Amino acid sequence: MITKLFLLALALGAAVSASAQDWAKAKLEKSPRHMEYVTVTNGTRSVLCWVVYPEVKDKAPAVLVIHDSSGLTDWARLTADELAEAGCIAIVPDFLSGSGPNGGGTSSFPGQSELDLALKKLPPDQITGDLNAAAEYVKTLPSANGRLAEAGFCWGGSQASISACHRTDLKAVFVFYGFPPPTNGIPNIQCPIYGFYGENDARVTLTVPPGQEAMKRAGKIFEPVIYSGAGHGFMAHGEPEYPPATPANRQARDQAWARLKDLLKKI
Repeated sequence: MITKLFLLALALGAAVSASAQDWAKAKLEKSPRHMEYVTVTNGTRSVLCWVVYPEVKDKAPAVLVIHDSSGLTDWARLTADELAEAGCIAIVPDFLSGSGPNGGGTSSFPGQSELDLALKKLPPDQITGDLNAAAEYVKTLPSANGRLAEAGFCWGGSQASISACHRTDLKAVFVFYGFPPPTNGIPNIQCPIYGFYGENDARVTLTVPPGQEAMKRAGKIFEPVIYSGAGHGFMAHGEPEYPPATPANRQARDQAWARLKDLLKKI
């Protein structure tokens, strides 16, 4: 059974982790949209999720957001709010739920190095189960129209690529500076994948051409865009309030958001 918990006040009162961004929290506090924490159940696991609702009169599609290597941060919550502003119900699971000190999640970790180590230890089946639990929750909300997409960033981008190989109900997958789908899973992909990459991010971006070729050979859609001069993480690092937001990252972020919002209209 999936149980909804209204934990916003509790979460805001918790210790602030090293990955928190006050500027993102300030923007969230000005949002007019309804937002809440819920928990979903993956077997015996309780997974904390952040949900934001669009202000629309009709049922809306949903986007499952897979956070970056910093976990469920204020920026991840802000991204969900911006997706809701674009007309989608957005849900962001904290994949680090229960993995932190004293059984906490993202906010309980003392720093990024500890977050990175914890992410590497997550079992793949647990990640898939958490994703599926969040997906089923958001798809069955009374205000949802049953159509689901995924958007992943950094670590989450790679996880979105993997998820595309398993979930046949996805209408689109948006991969932000994450690796393309694994070759052995490509035949199972049933939806288009749209990539967003920084030119100055060779570790990830150089994997795009072979990934695109593998998808093409299999008859699958993979449409990546590489943004000039942008680095890894440009969606966060290009925020106007991010210190410092370079012109290239800012331009990439603006262009990527415009593209994403246009693509969301098709799901």
